[in-house]
Amino acid sequence: MQPKKVTALLTGASGKLGREIAAALSGHGWKLRLTDIQPFPGTLPADAEFRQIDLADEASIVDYSRGADVIVHFGGQATDRPFRETVGPNIEGIYSIYEAARTNKCRVVYASSSHCFGFYRQDERLDYDCMYRPDSYYGLSKAYGELMARLYWDKHGVESLIIRIGSAEPPEPLDQRMLATWLSRADLNDLIIRGGEASNVGWCVVWATSDNRQSFWANDLRDAIQWTPTDSADPYIEKLQGVRPSNEIEAQYQGAGFCANKAG
Repeated sequence: MQPKKVTALLTGASGKLGREIAAALSGHGWKLRLTDIQPFPGTLPADAEFRQIDLADEASIVDYSRGADVIVHFGGQATDRPFRETVGPNIEGIYSIYEAARTNKCRVVYASSSHCFGFYRQDERLDYDCMYRPDSYYGLSKAYGELMARLYWDKHGVESLIIRIGSAEPPEPLDQRMLATWLSRADLNDLIIRGGEASNVGWCVVWATSDNRQSFWANDLRDAIQWTPTDSADPYIEKLQGVRPSNEIEAQYQGAGFCANKAG
């Protein structure tokens, strides 16, 4: 697609995935404002600046997003952790993001998660408007973020692309479950770019996986941003068929290990 000159605030920029996203968006021609609670390691991408900010610091997030077109929100607690470790970055943090978007008239690309729906069985196929069944405090916090996005669209007209990420970390699928959930870096980057550059997004939910034949998820609203994934986990089917956890709960539910973890 033809690049547009977009100014974006990217949260969670210091993590491995955040750095890769920053490099891709910079390479596409976006002007970046990067932020994280941790310092940025290494050299900043071209046309990028960095500020170290806690997501719960609403005033700083509002100030840093002033003049941005889009907030790409990948910051916060990204793993299955106890409630007290999740509530600050993922509950207070998402409020800071949407107040910044409302104040500065930004669009939001929100990294949600399939763990909002982790207690559906792996033999079920879900539409985008299915009931939430979070598998952890992490999944619960992501569901809260999706509801925040809906509130700010209905009440304030803040546009959101909600990307429900399956498995974005590994460069290739690692087990049978990931034959359904895997999302390649290229497909993820393209999804973010289309969310930032589309003429209108409104309130848009996308199951963020590559073109996987065994996907757990069906209908969504991707046509609004004209996104079609080009990669697929299908070439790994023969290699990974039968590579499943021995734990019955992990093997049964879409959220896998998050469902089996009693602590979270």
